[in-house]
Amino acid sequence: MPIVITIDGVLAARKRKAKELAAAIGVSETHLSLFRSGKVRGVRFSTLAKLCAALDCQPGDLLAYQPDPNDLASPDEGEE
Repeated sequence: MPIVITIDGVLAARKRKAKELAAAIGVSETHLSLFRSGKVRGVRFSTLAKLCAALDCQPGDLLAYQPDPNDLASPDEGEE
């Protein structure tokens, strides 16, 4: 997936534990762990806002985009 979760770096920089972050934003440790590992298919904006508030950061600090050349390729491309 071209979207990479970078929350672990922010947690380390802030010297915060995932367990205390989960409690601070009102989600289970399991839910936060799934998000941190990138195993979720989406995140609610309200959860993202709580993460940003608790970590004093911007959404772009928690997510990164790694381009995949196939993302913009149309199905007909390369066919003649």
